[in-house]
Amino acid sequence: MKRLKITNDHGWTPRTLRKQERKIKNTLLRQRVMAVRLVMEGYLGKEVASMVNVCRQTVSHYVSLFNEGGLELLLHRDFAPGREPFLTEEQQEEIKHLVLTTTPAELGWDVASAWNTKLLQSYVAKQFGVSISREALRKLLHRKGLSWTRPTYTLAKGNLDEQKQFEKQMDLIKKKLDHQGDRRCCSSVHR
Repeated sequence: MKRLKITNDHGWTPRTLRKQERKIKNTLLRQRVMAVRLVMEGYLGKEVASMVNVCRQTVSHYVSLFNEGGLELLLHRDFAPGREPFLTEEQQEEIKHLVLTTTPAELGWDVASAWNTKLLQSYVAKQFGVSISREALRKLLHRKGLSWTRPTYTLAKGNLDEQKQFEKQMDLIKKKLDHQGDRRCCSSVHR
């Protein structure tokens, strides 16, 4: 079996590669750099494979990537483009806008005061003719920066000045209770 060799170090030394390893958060990418560094330090391919827990052919692939394009090519990973989304970007933004600005009751969809995935699923099917799972809708909303919360009631006609005054009074009451509790605690300790 032919010994693996680094034919072009691209200015990297084992020491600088070790420093680079420490900076890399992704375990799989760190493993690639470690494999190349170990080969550079003189270990055999099968020894490196055992140390980083991959097969020898994988170590050989990492070395050839590094020899060809340096660390940049070694750390470059192409990902499959993935499945085409059910909804266009415009439709997704429309759903986000809908959730943020309206209620199902306002649109005549339900008496509910807030959207849920079941209502959105019906809305998407009727509006866009797309059947999408509730989980897919939940993930879509999460990607758009939305999270699920229970609807809360707010007093639309509440007086802000009175609310602030009430909060101050409550804070004073809490402090007074805390102070009395401290006095009781201290007096019982000294007896």
